[in-house]
Amino acid sequence: MKPVKNRISLRGLRTFCIVAQRGSFRLAAEELFLTPSAISHQIKGLESELDVKLFDRSARELQLTEAGKTLLQESGPLISQLDKVASRFQARYRQRQLRVTVQPFFATELLVPRLSSFISENPDIAINIDTEDQSAEKHPAGADVSIRLFRRAPRNLDVEELFRLRLVPACSPALVDRFPDIDCASLDGLPLLVHSKRPNAWRDWAHSLGVETADLSGAIRLETMISVARAAEQGLGVALVPLPLSESWFRSGGLVRLSDHELETPDRYFMVGRTEDGQRAEVRAFRRWIAQEFVTD
Repeated sequence: MKPVKNRISLRGLRTFCIVAQRGSFRLAAEELFLTPSAISHQIKGLESELDVKLFDRSARELQLTEAGKTLLQESGPLISQLDKVASRFQARYRQRQLRVTVQPFFATELLVPRLSSFISENPDIAINIDTEDQSAEKHPAGADVSIRLFRRAPRNLDVEELFRLRLVPACSPALVDRFPDIDCASLDGLPLLVHSKRPNAWRDWAHSLGVETADLSGAIRLETMISVARAAEQGLGVALVPLPLSESWFRSGGLVRLSDHELETPDRYFMVGRTEDGQRAEVRAFRRWIAQEFVTD
């Protein structure tokens, strides 16, 4: 018998423990994302280092030899403990991943402009923001946190209301120059913009003021909130734009707010997530930050 080396391959030892526990090179290969031949090569290397056979390959099913049983009994708990140490180390020091799904207008006008504070407070969290317009999903698969617009809070999910959506009429400064006597109570003769997902918004606006609904036969209809606001900025017409998402457009002068009156909609923005995801530190940190930034009384 040749002398045993003082050091043996930890990788080979871990592979051995998995093969022994699974009872199959194939199953171990699937778990480790390797080929069965690569697993076999590692086991042969370990046997060569130890100068002992660990498996009886002559039997129909893979069997541990007495030496293999002893090695598993001695090394199994050690490998398990090393895996736990590695997991704790990675959880503490490795950059953690966070995927957030949010509508485009919310992302560009509210989330992204404030995101630097979250990043500076949490440099170990890598955040991935997916922008999508409203879909039928209450909470997209794969998202850790989503910010979505609902009339009622979805069930069977962790939800926190952020704020209610409000609408106000706005247009470009150039349009104000063309129509210096704009009357938001009548809107007669003004080019109007309609968000196609809110086709009754102008009717609701008129009803909230107790006036006749404006004629929408010649209105331009657009699919998304952000396209409506962009069209208004380009002077194509008067739009009902959402608050507080449009505040930055008013501050920059891209849009002019035409009325102090606000139309409250039944829709509210919610922060949504799965209960089990809320156990992760990075998800808790992001939810806490969102609540501080956006929740209104």
